[in-house]
Amino acid sequence: MNSITAYYIILFGNCQMKPDYKEIRRNIKEFRGLETDIMNKVLILTNSIKGLYCFRKELIEELMKEGFEVSISSPGDSKNSYFKELGCNLTDTSIDRRGTNPIKDLKLFTDYIKIIAEIKPNIVLTYTIKPNVYGGLACRLLRVPYIANITGLGTSIERKGIISAISLMLYKIGLKDASCIFFQNSANKDFFIKNGIVDDRKAREIPGSGVNLQDHALEEYPGEDENIRFLFIGRIMKSKGIEELFEAARIIKEIYPSVEFHLIGEKEENYEKIINDLENRQIIQYHGYQENIHGFIKRSHATINPSYHEGMSNVLLESASAGRPVLASNVPGCKETFDEGISGFGFTVKNVDSLVEAIIKFIQLPYEDKKKMGLAGRRKMEKEFDRNLVLKAYLEQIKSILKEN
Repeated sequence: MNSITAYYIILFGNCQMKPDYKEIRRNIKEFRGLETDIMNKVLILTNSIKGLYCFRKELIEELMKEGFEVSISSPGDSKNSYFKELGCNLTDTSIDRRGTNPIKDLKLFTDYIKIIAEIKPNIVLTYTIKPNVYGGLACRLLRVPYIANITGLGTSIERKGIISAISLMLYKIGLKDASCIFFQNSANKDFFIKNGIVDDRKAREIPGSGVNLQDHALEEYPGEDENIRFLFIGRIMKSKGIEELFEAARIIKEIYPSVEFHLIGEKEENYEKIINDLENRQIIQYHGYQENIHGFIKRSHATINPSYHEGMSNVLLESASAGRPVLASNVPGCKETFDEGISGFGFTVKNVDSLVEAIIKFIQLPYEDKKKMGLAGRRKMEKEFDRNLVLKAYLEQIKSILKEN
């Protein structure tokens, strides 16, 4: 049994809907019989056009400048207009980001085959788990070079168990023929290599998505006489460490009543009641989802990220770039973004006492030391996490692959 046969058995074995193999074979046959156009075409597969805009628009802009024809397959949203005006071709592709429904995943896989067969790209860039897996498999079948980006292990792998095993097997199938796999931290890269999912010769580490140093410019630090404001930015969900943060905020407010905790991000339904309770008790201030977070970072004294796992925390990169100290769990994707005691403080993941200790340590710092910590974070971003470093790595890899093909 080959790997693709195994893939179908696992994904569709218990599914009433059968794949349209004739349609799949027809798309593959037609694609392989067509000659490529003179202009190099790049196809990007992603689960969020908004994420593409926030973290990868500079790469797309540069590809357009260099004469590439860029197509994007993603669920549509308000940022579609930006890429249309830029001259990109957009295909609205439905993705059940967190679901495990095999029928929906089969449709995504066949959609990718049709999209690739129609566009005939010279190279495909994939981001996040489902585009990496199903887009990667479609590229394998159509013999198109592709570059994958592992933005983090994700909850399905972190939790272990049968779902984790299936996810890893699908990753192994989807990434098998990738020309290059970019990893956002060394721990994730080592995990994939150690478990035989990727060839270490194809694995390459980049500094996350990098940070746009102009969009997140250095800001003047808040005044010494202002109440200390901590900021959390992220989805209100368990794996983001929100429950530990809630408990830590309760404890801190008893000791330092004037300290403020500001939260930004969409919330999962099961946190509605507790957020309302904490707001009524003036323990937190919840601002919901915000399109522009830079203003909140500017008004804060430090950003807290108690996440259980990250690829590379963009929130911490953006906060440090603006000159704000960061407090973060000591997990891959967070701990790389600061230097302990110099630009931030780390704490043990899933540990309220450790989080409280880090918060108090920051509160008790002299005002000038807080400012120096923020400036140290900015310097670190300029040296290690400038988005131009990621841009350069991608352009080098794309040109190298196209030259070989």
